Amino acid sequence: MCGIVGYIGHRDAYPVIIKGLQRLEYRGYDSAGVTLFDGEDIHLAKTKGKVEDLKSKVETSIPTNGKLGLGHTRWATHGIPNDVNSHPHYSNSGDLVIIHNGIIENYESIKQALIKRGYTFESDTDTEVLVNLIEEVKNKEDVKLGKAVQIALNQVVGAYAIAVFDKNKPDEIVVAKLGSPLAIGIGENEYFIASDASPFIEFTNNAVYLEDEEMAIVRIGKEIKLRKIKDDAIAYPNILELQLNLEEIEKGGYDHFMLKEIYEQPKAIMDTYRGRLLADKGIIKMAGIDQNLEKFLNANRIIIVACGTSWHAGLVAEYIFEDMARIPVEVEYASEFRYRNPVITENDVLIAISQSGETADTLAAIKLAKERGAFVFGVCNVVGSSIARETHAGAYTHAGPEIGVASTKAFTTQITVLTLIALKLAQEKGTLSQSKYQEFLAELEAVPTKVEKALLSNTLVEGISETYKDSSNCLYLGRGYNFPVALEGALKLKEISYIHAEGYPAAEMKHGPIALIDEQMPVVVIATKKGHYEKVVSNIQEIKSRKGRIIAVVTEGDETVKELADHVIEVPDTSESLSPLLTTIPLQLLSYHIAVMRGCNVDQPRNLAKSVTVE
Repeated sequence: MCGIVGYIGHRDAYPVIIKGLQRLEYRGYDSAGVTLFDGEDIHLAKTKGKVEDLKSKVETSIPTNGKLGLGHTRWATHGIPNDVNSHPHYSNSGDLVIIHNGIIENYESIKQALIKRGYTFESDTDTEVLVNLIEEVKNKEDVKLGKAVQIALNQVVGAYAIAVFDKNKPDEIVVAKLGSPLAIGIGENEYFIASDASPFIEFTNNAVYLEDEEMAIVRIGKEIKLRKIKDDAIAYPNILELQLNLEEIEKGGYDHFMLKEIYEQPKAIMDTYRGRLLADKGIIKMAGIDQNLEKFLNANRIIIVACGTSWHAGLVAEYIFEDMARIPVEVEYASEFRYRNPVITENDVLIAISQSGETADTLAAIKLAKERGAFVFGVCNVVGSSIARETHAGAYTHAGPEIGVASTKAFTTQITVLTLIALKLAQEKGTLSQSKYQEFLAELEAVPTKVEKALLSNTLVEGISETYKDSSNCLYLGRGYNFPVALEGALKLKEISYIHAEGYPAAEMKHGPIALIDEQMPVVVIATKKGHYEKVVSNIQEIKSRKGRIIAVVTEGDETVKELADHVIEVPDTSESLSPLLTTIPLQLLSYHIAVMRGCNVDQPRNLAKSVTVE
């Protein structure tokens, strides 16, 4: 969740680090800090608050020269958000400086042992414990920094991505990873270190992504030295050429990344099926499926694991797989899956979904499934991410970078990939007629154009948002394929506007939530004509009779719901299974505009992080 940036080379480090921290703000954080080494002294500044607050503090309190530096944005775990608990942290001698993402679970026992040996601690963090453990090992074992880091990390339990340097050896930085992502950018006689590639993409497009339990020593004028932490075995860096470009991680004239990403969905969906969907030829080509087809066709069931928005995409996929391919599907919260001793066999296929590819709970579920012999397939957006590396096979969503914390295009592109898989399996199994299969391909190919049309509701949705921006609660209702969309719509409103919202199957309203409905309660109802239309209309009538305020998302041309609802938002007609790709659009816009009108930080909602890399 936290953000790491480091630099060593021929440039001034400070501009690189501060811009890099701004690029990582999407990850969610509550404090920030930077350390710079000018060849003689370490200069440190850190503060509770945003990177802008850190900039102000740096520029009034410390020199900004130096060719080596580390920067960090912290999402509090051990210790409240304040200046002292912010990173970077010194060792007791002041020689070592560290930044750290993750959690050291056994930090308390290590801390008590260090206290007995004379160490003192200023902060409440596990990170300060780790840097002093490294110093203890370095001094006691009389080893270099890299070896000290390796020995120390073999004594800790938890997750980490760290960068540490020794002021007595200013030509190197030592980095290591377990659970939290870490990338090394390789420039001309310079190295960049970051949680992802966005902080250094303007300087180099060559990067190495550390694997779990790997450490690296980056030194001026020398190649990366890579080692396995457990056994000191030499590892060989796999240098990737990054496909990211600078324009993709800038706002491009939009007020917020979230709005930009909502409007990018037509292109993102098209990019996701481009090269995979050949509708005119009736072909779906997906290497990860084609090469493992028998695993899917012979599966007793498919288990989908995910968190948050990705879990909602998985719920949509459950309907799609069972309806089209007639394969039993279970959808599990990854955060619960590994803790309930699930029944998993070698005849199961597990699909793990994650935008970042770094979600700790989902990675833990993958590990468990592999141990039980299941075939594991990943769906993620980030090339080279942990889930892409840990799964047996997979498919990328080609959504491009998603910077806003509240996922939008991740949801629609995940559904797109999962629909392609379901259609491919349905064709292979013969569970869809050729005419129906061809119809679905044509409908999917038309979705980007229909999403563009759905986005034309923006002005209407903005007006509706003005009416309900001061609401305390909101109810979202949907049936069938659009029940998960109701859940996702409620999540978006909660995440960025801080209005309490709940999503329910429309029929479940009578089993409790109907007690909440009065003239103060806005109720968002997804009432497209395909599926359970008449029953949803009945639900709307029940809400209306109790004076609830109804915002209805309907198929264009609908007249029945228009007579009942207070507000109607139309989306183009499509098949029922693809309707979530359209009905989610006005709900994203609704949450966005309400949040803006309430003065909320849309791209960085409080307490949230884009990539949840601790369990």
